[in-house]
Amino acid sequence: MANTTFSGPVNSTNGFIGNVTGNVTGNVTGNVTGTTTGTVQALSGAGAVNTTTAVTSLTTTGAAQALTLANGAAGQFKTIVHTVDGGSAVLTPTTKVGFTTITFTNVGESATLVYTAAGWAIVALNGAVAA
Repeated sequence: MANTTFSGPVNSTNGFIGNVTGNVTGNVTGNVTGTTTGTVQALSGAGAVNTTTAVTSLTTTGAAQALTLANGAAGQFKTIVHTVDGGSAVLTPTTKVGFTTITFTNVGESATLVYTAAGWAIVALNGAVAA
């Protein structure tokens, strides 16, 4: 059954084999295997870290550049990676839990955050500094 398009509910007693492409809406239960990829925001200089991609690749172009991060959706993850060093950047999310800012100074530094009912919380820091 190659390249079959369904509209409406689809049930499978034995699962799906092969690639599933397109949008999946609703609840998914069971095991999901494979590779997930998406677009990466390329942010150069000061500005808004988006909430529409899972990863932001940061290029700094000066000292203490201001980065913002709007509120997300509960359960959403966001990773910011400092990829090109032209200075430093300071991230200040709109709503945050347990920190005020995260500073990126050197290439390779990163921060992974999760949005909770209370705001953005730090999951992991690699070299970046939270204050």
